[in-house]
Amino acid sequence: MKDPYRKKLLYRATHRGFKEADIVLGSFAAAKLPEMSGEHLAELERLLEVPDRDLYEWILKQTPVPAAFEGPVLEMLQAFQHAEAVQSWEISVSRRDA
Repeated sequence: MKDPYRKKLLYRATHRGFKEADIVLGSFAAAKLPEMSGEHLAELERLLEVPDRDLYEWILKQTPVPAAFEGPVLEMLQAFQHAEAVQSWEISVSRRDA
């Protein structure tokens, strides 16, 4: 990934505050950032400003999402499969460490 903005978002998604969020958000970002539109990138950046626990609970559908944060990127995050997240995370870590 050469785009500095996408790299920044990937870094922020993989360096949250707790491992579960790192895995889900980081894996999602690694898999989806290359194909995201500018509008989706802006939405992801806004979501990354949300405190970790709140965002993680929204992704897992444990708490209601405030209307101001509803959107296609959060829906994509919610649909992202945990198994796919773990697999993508392992791939991205092995590439980063190579």
